[in-house]
Amino acid sequence: MKDDTLVIGSRTFESRLLVGTGKYQDLKETDLAIQASGAQIVTVAIRRVNIGQHADQPNLLTILPSEKYTILPNTAGCFDAQSAIRTCMLARELLEGHNLVKLEVLGDEKTLYPNVTETLKAARTLIDEGFEIMVYTSDDPIVAQELESMGCVAIMPLGSLIGSGLGILNPHTLSIIKENAKVPVLVDAGVGTASDAAIAMELGCDGVLMNTAIAAAKNPVLMASAMKKAVEAGREAFLAGRMPRKYLASASSPETGYFFLNKS
Repeated sequence: MKDDTLVIGSRTFESRLLVGTGKYQDLKETDLAIQASGAQIVTVAIRRVNIGQHADQPNLLTILPSEKYTILPNTAGCFDAQSAIRTCMLARELLEGHNLVKLEVLGDEKTLYPNVTETLKAARTLIDEGFEIMVYTSDDPIVAQELESMGCVAIMPLGSLIGSGLGILNPHTLSIIKENAKVPVLVDAGVGTASDAAIAMELGCDGVLMNTAIAAAKNPVLMASAMKKAVEAGREAFLAGRMPRKYLASASSPETGYFFLNKS
């Protein structure tokens, strides 16, 4: 929609769908899916993907021109604050001063649930170092408020476990987080199909970040296109304002002003 932009920190975007770059068959499929998604923000796992730190390997940035995409380095694979901080520092060096990052500190390898304590610790240090932090966290409204109050530019609560495809399991807590937040709230993790993305947007969330839902689909490029449409439709539905829920039938046609056929 015109004039409905997403503002994150010092940057402004038109697309509210953010996508990842992992789990695709090759760079060609990655490129085609990202293009089909219409995303402007593309997140990259610095510890897992080459963006210049390995000169002898294919560089992901060859398909992500800076004039078209905003690279969002993330700290996927970090299980403590210090590892996350070092990863962000490396990303800033590789990307020549780029300071927008996605902070992700995990609790364990089985669930990939966020370690909130280490996340808070890393966020404080990185903000002091001049980073703009988009932060992956639990769907705890109090934690979300704390992260916002210390200066994170976007709060990214999980919809369900990373890579699970289970969708939005706790819509009420997401609604509370959004209601209290003054920065963008983006659902991160758990989306499995287009309807999940639409639900997140209908709740009022400002955007959705996904990777596996697209990359693990039978046709990733087609799913990317579906996700683009779902996010746009969900946003429009939220802005339009849904009808009140009712528990009695209500005819869609007026009950006054009938005209009758003359049977004579």
